[in-house]
Amino acid sequence: MKTFFANKTAIALFVLPALLLYSIVVAYPVLQTFYRSFFEWDGLGDATFIGFDNFIMLAKDPLLATSLRNGFLFALVLVIFQIGLGTILALVCSDPKVKGRKILKTGYFIPVVLSVTVVCQLWIAIYDPSNGLINKLFQLLGIDYQQNWLTSASVSIIAIAFVNAWQYMGYQFSLLYAGVKSIPEQYFEAAIIDGCSKWAAHRKITLPMMKETYKFCFIIAITSGIGAFAQMLIMTSGGPGTTNYTLTYMIYRYAFIENSYGYACAVSVFLVLLSLLITVVINRAFDSERLAQ
Repeated sequence: MKTFFANKTAIALFVLPALLLYSIVVAYPVLQTFYRSFFEWDGLGDATFIGFDNFIMLAKDPLLATSLRNGFLFALVLVIFQIGLGTILALVCSDPKVKGRKILKTGYFIPVVLSVTVVCQLWIAIYDPSNGLINKLFQLLGIDYQQNWLTSASVSIIAIAFVNAWQYMGYQFSLLYAGVKSIPEQYFEAAIIDGCSKWAAHRKITLPMMKETYKFCFIIAITSGIGAFAQMLIMTSGGPGTTNYTLTYMIYRYAFIENSYGYACAVSVFLVLLSLLITVVINRAFDSERLAQ
């Protein structure tokens, strides 16, 4: 093994294919997007260099505020539902006394493997204002409350975010469950012997030792929220009006509807930088907590 690692040529030969693939699929498109963001370009003809004009236009674009608000609201729903509920389910399923744990774990993950189109069509039917399951359920319970879930400017973004949260909660659950199971049982058993209740032991031992797992889950949830797209496109086409726009939907509109590829690249650069900033902030926040201890 030492002889192999001393052979720099062999290491380069093994690393080169992966590095080349990464450069073609990830690095080159990102650099091209950054480069094109400084041009006025329709995607086909000659590009005209305009410097930072696209970014200045973006700062003045009223859709930016709407997209940021929707993105962070979307992310908040994902954090509360996926990480909050996912943590409770992970703790429940990690308890050996709970019967049917395998069935529960499989059931939680099934929506993840479904097509996003299938899931969206299912929830469009559930949200239907006339014959949808939710409004009908309110009628059966005698609750005088009916809602146009996907056409209401104030409610639709939360309804759409819940669909994403419901579908991918199983993915977050699997990460959190793996984090719970990675903690040695001896710590938990010792806390129980010392008089801790089961949930107190989880609060004082399990959750603090899952900080690295939570860091990864928060990054996924928040960056997924600000970059949400598929559910908006399928369920409301960004409407009513532009109330359900996100940064990704802005990119789609300017690139493929208005053919302003240069401006769409500027929005893409902003989205990438915002995602990187969020990742850095979350990493710093969790690292500072660890150092404080």
